[in-house]
Amino acid sequence: MKSKVLLIYTGGTIGMMQDAKTGQLKPFDFKHLTEQIPELNKFDVELSAISFSKPIDSSDMSPAVWIEMADAIKANYAKYDGFVILHGSDTMSFTASALSFMLENLSKPVILTGSQLPIGTIRTDGKENLITAIEIAAAKEKGKPVVSEVCIYFEYQLYRGNRTHKYNAEHFQAFQSPNYPILAEAGVHLKYNRAALMKPGTKKLNVQTKLDPNIAILKMYPGISENVVDAVLRTKSLKALIIETFGAGNATTQQWFTDSLKKAISRGLVVLNVTQCNAGKVEQGKYATSAAFKKMGVIGGSDITTEAAVAKLMYVLGTAKGKKEIEKMLRSDLRGEMSI
Repeated sequence: MKSKVLLIYTGGTIGMMQDAKTGQLKPFDFKHLTEQIPELNKFDVELSAISFSKPIDSSDMSPAVWIEMADAIKANYAKYDGFVILHGSDTMSFTASALSFMLENLSKPVILTGSQLPIGTIRTDGKENLITAIEIAAAKEKGKPVVSEVCIYFEYQLYRGNRTHKYNAEHFQAFQSPNYPILAEAGVHLKYNRAALMKPGTKKLNVQTKLDPNIAILKMYPGISENVVDAVLRTKSLKALIIETFGAGNATTQQWFTDSLKKAISRGLVVLNVTQCNAGKVEQGKYATSAAFKKMGVIGGSDITTEAAVAKLMYVLGTAKGKKEIEKMLRSDLRGEMSI
């Protein structure tokens, strides 16, 4: 039987076409998708498409929109074998990370893709990204999906979504996954790295839509002032803080900084330590400058990306019962987002 794939257009560059009269870019009608990309007619895939009533730029992404995406997958989960989400590239890693946590027990592929140039332009990267994303979403072996996790496909490579970050605003190869292997590479053949793929969920899909956005990010830099740190820590309703530290999890050892963090943690603030480096991981206590974090109860984030840390914290704060469970979940690898 033909695989059934649902395209979900949320917005972004990939869905833009140039108006013949005005020259302006506008979202094209996905009902006529095969007219724009006739190569799709060669697929032995039953393709359907839905679009957000008001497509958004990915810079306007929010937890409310993540919930809308998750609900769309939930409503159509039994009808389709795979899903392709067309999304702006700027916040794609955040969305992929969020969906990986929200879609508990996922056993089907959810592939996010987009482009650096509109699909209506001659040199667009959107056509190849879309065609291969559909092929991956439809791929089966012995009646079961080859991929059963939330991924990003971009410029010939398939990544685990919650391991990615966008590192280039100009090149077609816009994403990296420095701490986890590529899941597949598209060349003459589509080659899967089967050892790196996540195993499918064995229980019924559970879509978790309780997200708590009361978090903040504090990026360390030489010369950071007490006033800046204090302003962040005293943010109203703040429940969790991501500290982007130097190297393997290091930060200033000035007494005012240590005291400020201790007081915030004693008030119940959850603090997660994530490295600023693109590759590598946090190892609290490896150097004296991070030993204080370990003593005061700061949680080491290992090699989790900032994007995944944001999504994970929102998910954990929304689902966990009590601080102990929150800390346990943050120290655990829930969806392949970190190495422990």
